[in-house]
Amino acid sequence: MEAFQYPFAIALAPALALLVVTLMLVSARRRARRLARMGDAEVVGRLVPPSAKRKPVVRAAALGLSAAFAGIAFAGPQWGIERSIVRSSGADIVLALDASLSMLATDERPSRLARMKQEARRLIAASTGDRFGLIAFAGRSYILTPITADRSALSLFLENLDPSVVGQAGSSLARTIRQGTELLMLSKSGSDRALVIMADGEVFEEQEEVIVAARKANEAGVAIVLVGFGTSAGSTIPVPSEEGSTRKRDENGVVVITRYNEPLMRAVAEAAKGSFIPATATDKASRVRRALATLRRVERSTDTGPNRRPRFQLFVIPALLLAMLDTLLAERRGRRRKAPAAATAAAAALLLTLITTTAGAAPTGEGDRLFRQKKYREAAAAYQAAIRNGDTSAVTLYNFGTALLAAGNADAAVTALERAGTSRDLEVRFRALFNLGLVYLEKGRATQAEAAQQAYASAVESYKRALRVRPASVDAKWNYELANQRKKDQSGGGGGGGGGSGNESEPQPAPSGEKQAPEERPSGALDPRQAEQILNSAAREERDVQGKKQKQNQPNRPPGGKDW
Repeated sequence: MEAFQYPFAIALAPALALLVVTLMLVSARRRARRLARMGDAEVVGRLVPPSAKRKPVVRAAALGLSAAFAGIAFAGPQWGIERSIVRSSGADIVLALDASLSMLATDERPSRLARMKQEARRLIAASTGDRFGLIAFAGRSYILTPITADRSALSLFLENLDPSVVGQAGSSLARTIRQGTELLMLSKSGSDRALVIMADGEVFEEQEEVIVAARKANEAGVAIVLVGFGTSAGSTIPVPSEEGSTRKRDENGVVVITRYNEPLMRAVAEAAKGSFIPATATDKASRVRRALATLRRVERSTDTGPNRRPRFQLFVIPALLLAMLDTLLAERRGRRRKAPAAATAAAAALLLTLITTTAGAAPTGEGDRLFRQKKYREAAAAYQAAIRNGDTSAVTLYNFGTALLAAGNADAAVTALERAGTSRDLEVRFRALFNLGLVYLEKGRATQAEAAQQAYASAVESYKRALRVRPASVDAKWNYELANQRKKDQSGGGGGGGGGSGNESEPQPAPSGEKQAPEERPSGALDPRQAEQILNSAAREERDVQGKKQKQNQPNRPPGGKDW
């Protein structure tokens, strides 16, 4: 674990001590010269107090030591681990969001898709104790995230949701209901389960097939809420093109008019004995919350992970005591010393306030501010400047690597995340290794053959190391199984679920190319059957932090020909 929050600031301790001692000795020498110029030394000695003629060696040492303690406190010493538990209660909810081309229609402003994403964000923000999973669907459905409490991941995928995500044009509601039900069945939290479907209801499959899927979901104990978007009058579909924007046409060249299908959505809700919120309703997120109010929620305890315990107080206290001691001794030297003594006391109080405020607060900095504004390239440059100025702490390296990753510069992010992944701070190490796994998953997608296999192997190793730090992390387990499966696919090992062959305990190539000894599965990990269910049910892509790859997918035409 890092010994100091600001390792680069530890040099302040000897520098401050040396500065204080030097200033006091220089001041004493100047005072001696002034006294010498006043006249005969014996006469002057009778006129000034004895303390004015003595060298302030003891006082300089005491105040120098006080300054050294203050410098150490400013560097933020920390050791020991403390953990905090956050308790909340909630249900498990899967949000199935329509990402078909028809959602680009503008009969709702600015578009059906934008309004749907807005309501989804409001629902997630209002459901503080609930866990959410995200499914995007069009001609087929895609699991974007497992059921998680990670709001930042949910927000990221919502931001990048568009028709290019799914890769299969058209619209299939029955598949979505089946996959949402399967995903909810994997949750063993003990709370009630709900599937919230936000769509325009324009599907190109038999209504009976959708109703059968809804009834089966109800029999499985899943509460279904359908939320409509669009208008019955309909609208054309704007499609981006090289010329700007054109209107969607069918295979015969006729301009497509997409219409909101309320009867179908209402029939599905009735078959599932669920709730239906029409497109004309206002404040849809609040209505969904009311529809889910009867769900049974269980209390959860979330471990926020190990945190470093600040110890700056152990150095502030002696620094303050030494300064106060100098004040008391100065008062005994005579009334003429009261003003300097008061100044020393005021400086000590100011020092205490400054150190307490600085060491007790988390650093924000220019890089943090830019990252929050989603200016990832500028944030990476700011973190890099801090590193060049001597701040090589694991937190800064992690922030630098994550900013590079978010900016799309995955190759450059590897070095910083690798260094942060060796930190003794368990929280920083886990996050760095998790993001490092994302980098290698991204490389695996972008390459082929042997290069892809090596990238997936490195991703497996990164997530394995992350799971050693936090064995109970659902997201790390998920990505570990996914990377393992992709690695097997590249090596021709078949399409079975991750871990299904029992090879997870075999040694995996480390990013450096070295071999490491086999290790047992971390406690609490997914068993092969669960991993196979997840992979086969999800058919999901790995978490794409930047969302850029989502924009590059070209949706395939559905078998029925209708691709909106």
